[in-house]
Amino acid sequence: MADPLLLPDADSLPGAVAEGRLSAAFIGDVNGALDRDDFEAVRAAIVPLHPADIAALFAQVPEGQRARLAGAIGEALDAEVIAELGDYVREDVLAGMSAGAVADLLTQLDTDDAVAVIEDLEEDEAREVLDALTPEDRADIETALGYPEESAGRLMQRELVAVSAEMTVGAVIDRVRATIDPATDFWEIFVIDAGRHPVGTMRLSWLLTTPPEMLVSDMMQREQTLIPVDMDQEEVALIFQKYALISAAVVDAEDRLVGVITVDDIVHIIQAEAGEDALKLSGAGDGDINEPVGETYRTRVRWLIANLGTAMISSSVITFFEPTIEKLVALAALTPIVASIGGNAGTQTMTVAVRALATNQLTEANTRRTIWREIRVAMLNGSTIALLMGLGTGLIFANATLGLVIAAAALFNIIVAGLAGVLVPVILDRLEFDPAVSSSVFVTMTTDTMGFLLFLGIATAVGVGNLS
Repeated sequence: MADPLLLPDADSLPGAVAEGRLSAAFIGDVNGALDRDDFEAVRAAIVPLHPADIAALFAQVPEGQRARLAGAIGEALDAEVIAELGDYVREDVLAGMSAGAVADLLTQLDTDDAVAVIEDLEEDEAREVLDALTPEDRADIETALGYPEESAGRLMQRELVAVSAEMTVGAVIDRVRATIDPATDFWEIFVIDAGRHPVGTMRLSWLLTTPPEMLVSDMMQREQTLIPVDMDQEEVALIFQKYALISAAVVDAEDRLVGVITVDDIVHIIQAEAGEDALKLSGAGDGDINEPVGETYRTRVRWLIANLGTAMISSSVITFFEPTIEKLVALAALTPIVASIGGNAGTQTMTVAVRALATNQLTEANTRRTIWREIRVAMLNGSTIALLMGLGTGLIFANATLGLVIAAAALFNIIVAGLAGVLVPVILDRLEFDPAVSSSVFVTMTTDTMGFLLFLGIATAVGVGNLS
């Protein structure tokens, strides 16, 4: 795990970092030095930066400059910088490096970070890099790559400390000093039996404050949270959040210890999953501004086409009420308002429902209660909005009946929106579809269609002659 963020000294690097961000002037100076091929100036400016800031610099220079920047800074491009890079930026940086150079960087990374780099390479490039690794490192990475994507097996690191319960505390300390690489960070020591099954854990604080002659079995904590190697990373993150874990053992199908997941990796997962859900709701794809234009286009246009189709379905409802609209043109102006307010209400409920499903707050056990709760919220919201819309419409158009019609339509559409906002994600989840991906299309279509149908339908039922 990278060291805590330490900003460069202001005197040694004036203007480079302000409030945790690289300044525009500093980035401009680096670009200018690259254009002049003044690599010494580039290296002198960048070496004092923290690895996270160097990674941020790579993300902010033009794509064509990234390989040149990597060559300019030389050894400052270490493993910690590579681990901090986004997928698309890292691809540009590694493109200018030999397989041997990439392999040297991977040997400095924890297994989980090395796997993240390898899985983003093209198949032939990944094979070259793997061939350049030592047999031991290659075996570790290939084993991790054998687990499903976004699983605990991909997320875990194999570097850990495991001891027997029969050892003394003093023997454990001696073993750690003799066998563990000083670069390996760990917070817990795992206690295993002869079959490598976890039977307990020890915190480092206990190890340092316990008499050296005490047995591990007498001071270890027997209760622990074990993570199955094939568990989805989102579920792993939820477990870490729920039980406030710092690290957790990962076990295979036979409950043997195979790795460890630490909280620093979980922070990244929580951030990524939360952002991913938000982006899926809008159909914006990965949301990475460094993603190639072609990939962004293909991702977004699919959802725009889907939205176009649902919008045409909703709009077709209007054609059934053309005679009504012709008799009172005000209906054409007011119809989109009813649909829009329903759409906003549906989006509110849908966002809450999708998030609740993702965090296991919404389950089969409380689905009915949640639906009833959202209906009550929709009724309260609908009553308030209906009152305001009805009064406003009646005063503006000097027509009380029209105000009552739009108030009734708004009330019922917001209730429909609340129901759809929770039912659509729940149904999609039950059908094993990702509710974050598809919910918005169906909820929007429902609220638009019902908005048009309710308003124009009620107006027709009341009689346009009574509204004029």
